[in-house]
Amino acid sequence: MNFALILFILVILTGIAWVGDKLYFLPRRRLAAVEVIAEFNRQQERVGERFADENADQTRAKLHDDTLRQPWWLEYSASFFPVILLVFMLRSFVVEPFKIPSGSMIPTLLVGDFILVNKFDYGLRSPISDQKLIAYHEPKRGDVVVFRFPEDESIDFIKRVIGVPGDVVQYRDKHLTINGVPVAEKELPDFLGNATDDHFGYWKQYQETIDGRTNNILRFPSQPSFVVGVHDFPHKENCNYDDQGFTCTVPAGNYFMMGDNRDNSEDSRYWGFVPDKNLVGRAFVIWMNFGDLKRIGSFH
Repeated sequence: MNFALILFILVILTGIAWVGDKLYFLPRRRLAAVEVIAEFNRQQERVGERFADENADQTRAKLHDDTLRQPWWLEYSASFFPVILLVFMLRSFVVEPFKIPSGSMIPTLLVGDFILVNKFDYGLRSPISDQKLIAYHEPKRGDVVVFRFPEDESIDFIKRVIGVPGDVVQYRDKHLTINGVPVAEKELPDFLGNATDDHFGYWKQYQETIDGRTNNILRFPSQPSFVVGVHDFPHKENCNYDDQGFTCTVPAGNYFMMGDNRDNSEDSRYWGFVPDKNLVGRAFVIWMNFGDLKRIGSFH
């Protein structure tokens, strides 16, 4: 059961409690409060002025408040409804937070970055069925996208869109070509850090320009150009692999994704294309990194 479904169930249950309280339980408590106050007044009249409660007004107020107070089960369910509804709406249709768990997007995103993902940029989707309700923008080459992993949709991945439907993506000798046009790149100063799980050091860094948008990538010269361990995946016949790399034609309704840490990223080269229905949203800002507050801000 995914988190969106859990939230939806909580919205339904707390919403029923909230509506039930407004339409049924609260009116009954109000009637009961009127009866309690009336009975208190009758008691005051019976005992007479000499024995009457000296703090009658405060007593009436307390009796009124105690009678109107929700039972514990209704207080905890109905009172949480607005908060849970707000969280559900924001998370489903506006933004969703994620934490970067791996180094596949270094140097753009580092392990430990907390990011926000725009949920409406690619159209509004049902948070339960993921069916697109309202179409909006389509993903563009160069977008950093969170999506559900095609081989296990309970897992979220984050990669960069390299190819959109109909594109011919070629990666040979570690150089990217899209629709026969080589992607412009220039060498940058080496990146210092943990670009792999077990090694801290200097790594070759380059700046790519895709459709006028720039982003940095890493490459390891010692790594081979060919792809090892390619999975079976839908539309695999659209790809050709050899000892220099691969060429893939992106089928309709799908996208080709790659990590910026090119030699340390399992992506579309290995497990294939990402269907449009698996898209979660466009990542656009780092809102926190507890180890390095300077990383907070937007990224390319």
